[in-house]
Amino acid sequence: MPYETRDLTGTVVAITGASAGIGRSTALMLAEAGANVVLGARRAERLEALVEEIGPDRAVAVPMDVREPEQNRALVRAAVDRFGRLDTLVANAGIGMYGGIEDGSDDDIARMLDVNLSGTVWSVRAAVPELRRAGGGDILIVASVAGLRGDGNEAVYASTKFGQVGLAGALDRELRRDGIRVTALCPAGVTTEFALGAGRTEGDPALEEFLQPEDIAFQVLTCLQQPRRMRSTLWSIWSMAHDLP
Repeated sequence: MPYETRDLTGTVVAITGASAGIGRSTALMLAEAGANVVLGARRAERLEALVEEIGPDRAVAVPMDVREPEQNRALVRAAVDRFGRLDTLVANAGIGMYGGIEDGSDDDIARMLDVNLSGTVWSVRAAVPELRRAGGGDILIVASVAGLRGDGNEAVYASTKFGQVGLAGALDRELRRDGIRVTALCPAGVTTEFALGAGRTEGDPALEEFLQPEDIAFQVLTCLQQPRRMRSTLWSIWSMAHDLP
């Protein structure tokens, strides 16, 4: 008997960090599945190019910085103004830097804490009222396997990802009875612009064994296509080339 998945046609998805990497791939894959996408990121030119690729009738760009609460609310308002509702938030924006606890400038550390953890909180706070108004929906937080176990030389980064995983678990307990499903996606290394110049080197052959952005976009799609009777709360994703810790 064929398994019936949810049809995403006409649903409205807001994505932070949408200008590149996982966010961009997620926008393209969800649009292909029929969703309307609201694209948030700092790089306006990249967002506009993505809107043109998807189609201006199905996508809208919102230049924004997730560190600013009001700019997260502007992302949600754009979804409602353009498409009449919000069904899903993909909290994907994030930055990374490898190094020991004494490495990096104070400003670098503060920025990573602010973008990865505070930015996720602000985006969720902005989205929840509209998800409740819609009668339910989904929040997907793109965290990391570093949020399940932290390696040396990534302690501060791991702390932000542990925070995201903890946030997702608490939100599941808080929001499930409102019909809002909350998922923490925890990928291992993904071949993106992430941490280039801050622990990774562009063109490094090791990156060829990493996951691809489309792999994580597929996990987002799979979670959203689940029947509403079920939810996935925590999902770790690894390349076949890498051993589990």
